[in-house]
Amino acid sequence: MNAPAIKNQDLSKGPGRTARGVVLATLAVGFGLPTVLLAAVLVLSPLSKPAMLAAALRAAGVDVSGWSQTGQYALWLVAMAVLALILVSFGAVISGMTVWWEMRVSARMQSRIGYNRVGAAGFFQWIADAVKLLLKEDLIPADADRLLFRAAPYFVLVGFALVFVALPFGESLIAADLNVGIFYITAVTALVVVGILVAGWSSNSKWALFGGMRSAAQVISYEIPAGLAVMVPVLMSGTLSMQGIIRSQGAWPWEWHALTNPFAMVAFAIFFVAQLAEGNRTPFDLPEAESELVAGYLSEYSAFRFALFFLVEFGNLWVMSAISVTLFFGGWQVPFAGPEVFAAARGAGDLPGLAWWGLQLASMLVFVAKTLVLLNVVVWVRWTLPRIRVDQMMSLCWKYLVPFAFVCFVATLLWQILVARVPATAPVVGGLMLVAAIVAGFSFLRLTRRNISAVGDRVDFTNW
Repeated sequence: MNAPAIKNQDLSKGPGRTARGVVLATLAVGFGLPTVLLAAVLVLSPLSKPAMLAAALRAAGVDVSGWSQTGQYALWLVAMAVLALILVSFGAVISGMTVWWEMRVSARMQSRIGYNRVGAAGFFQWIADAVKLLLKEDLIPADADRLLFRAAPYFVLVGFALVFVALPFGESLIAADLNVGIFYITAVTALVVVGILVAGWSSNSKWALFGGMRSAAQVISYEIPAGLAVMVPVLMSGTLSMQGIIRSQGAWPWEWHALTNPFAMVAFAIFFVAQLAEGNRTPFDLPEAESELVAGYLSEYSAFRFALFFLVEFGNLWVMSAISVTLFFGGWQVPFAGPEVFAAARGAGDLPGLAWWGLQLASMLVFVAKTLVLLNVVVWVRWTLPRIRVDQMMSLCWKYLVPFAFVCFVATLLWQILVARVPATAPVVGGLMLVAAIVAGFSFLRLTRRNISAVGDRVDFTNW
């Protein structure tokens, strides 16, 4: 009797031509969802301020000036709650889309196929994974501390969500322009490591505990060079406000902090590395090192709580990129649109004119574009460098980053004295550093093209 023929599936082949309807649905969700959320941020951020909210309602025929103080306060709370919901939704959506983008980029870098089954280019895979995790059974180990085990993911989520309070999206697009904005962000992000440590301890697993302890040691160590590096743009701006730091820079590259002070560029490199370590990104993903700790503090988590940890991890890519853009790369500054242009477009009325909204949109587009460029650098670094050892991670922090961060801090103080005495120093150095950056970028692209040509690689979108 002949054995039945085994049908093998050739996984190297794509799913075939994607139906036009699927492509249109993918494009609608891929561009429409973030566009709607950003448009909501564009409209609600200014309108959530009490004065403009009252003016908008008065223009709509609702005069709140006759309301009691409690009523007006309740109205403002409702507006802020809606804005908070929009911002958290944006963080969740950008986290999911970052997962899809990173998987596509990593597949391309490793000559794999990657996501390509659910939706065009596999775009809906992150939605399918989210639905799967939401519907799975929530398992809690029998010997775990059930209360802390349940609470740990919410510590992490709250630490992530609170960052959006002081994170700018445009010239007037911020939930609250705190005068201690960067200090506030540094403080609330500490909740993330608290959640990770609690998750590791409450799981009653040695792998989870080791992962949590590693994360705490890593984050606390790298917080020192990160804090010192942040002081460089703060010293250059003279303020802790996120909007104030952006306003102290200009729209052109030679006016950015990173390119007007050579020590600020070094500080950015230190801050960037420290952010990778605090976000548990490769080469610093030691708290969840699969080959050593199974999955570290995530070992015992599943379903919805596991999804929360992942949401924060990938959403942090946007946060760390946006903070770097704010501190070192000019933020939302729009060329040829200084403060006087925004003020003129704002007008003297209770509600700003249409031109002002157009300028706000332009500032948001500039900020989003810069943030996405830096986010791609973070993705590129993860899939380029291997994981380092624990001792190497600590040596890098304490032997190199901390001393260099101190040097940048002191040197920036001296630099500010020099610029005050010789004002022409900053634009001249800015121009020279811009030329050096352009030459370095051009050399990098040329070397990359040469390497790609040498191995016979080619850009292939047929499996998308």
